[in-house]
Amino acid sequence: MTRQKNAAWTPSNMTSTRKVIVFLPAHNEEASIGEVLKRIPRRFDARVTVETLIIDDGSTDRTVERALAAGADHVLSLPVNGGLGAAVRHGLKESVRLGADVVIMIDADNEYPADQIPELLSPIFAGQADYTMGSRFMGTIDGMKLYRRLGNYFFTALQAILLRRIITDGQSGMRAFTRSAAEAAEIIHDYNYAQVLTLNLLRKGFRLAEIPIRYRFRTEGRSFISIAYIGKVLPAIWKELRRPVEIGKERDRADVSLPEYPLPKGEPALSAACSQRPAIS
Repeated sequence: MTRQKNAAWTPSNMTSTRKVIVFLPAHNEEASIGEVLKRIPRRFDARVTVETLIIDDGSTDRTVERALAAGADHVLSLPVNGGLGAAVRHGLKESVRLGADVVIMIDADNEYPADQIPELLSPIFAGQADYTMGSRFMGTIDGMKLYRRLGNYFFTALQAILLRRIITDGQSGMRAFTRSAAEAAEIIHDYNYAQVLTLNLLRKGFRLAEIPIRYRFRTEGRSFISIAYIGKVLPAIWKELRRPVEIGKERDRADVSLPEYPLPKGEPALSAACSQRPAIS
């Protein structure tokens, strides 16, 4: 069931503005979701309109109530908890349906800096990337436990090896997509999305950039990451690599660039992280 505060929308190609939809996959995040929504910048550029979308992944607490009270524009309620990968899949699809020119996803647990969304958008609006990720390891990390850090290193290194290019944070929960990238993205695993999504998009030729972000480990709620993570994610990576993909979807990219949109201070690192063509097929 979809609930919307603003049901009507105008196709973005009929205006000079860019429509950005920020979606938050959320399962029982009543303690943090309101704060995340309040931190999302709405008016950082007169040419950009921002709407928020909650993907309620079968929550049994007051997640939806708190989100609407904090100003969420749209809520898509899933009947059961289908998993983070499934929630992100729904978020991308629903954002496209709502007319987004650019789609952003950010975790609802308040670990990621929603106020840095304008920086995440910079490479896209500058025409340098189709897909961006906020990198904790290029920025600052507060409170991440050692086993989580080691797991991030392992899976990021694995992605970098498979794609034969530099990636610094393959598990980031803060990402942005052009409409074309969001439409093309395929997530084959309901449990998680992080690794297979990047492999899928880069294999199709979409350009990646990473920007440094501030990160703080969650103090409330519960992470879904456990020792079972490795056993569930590695088979999904193998399955994604064995699947044929349609190379060349980047030719269908629409121009969402904004002249003179400011790039963040990390521009040299962004340029180095951009990819022009898929390294594997």
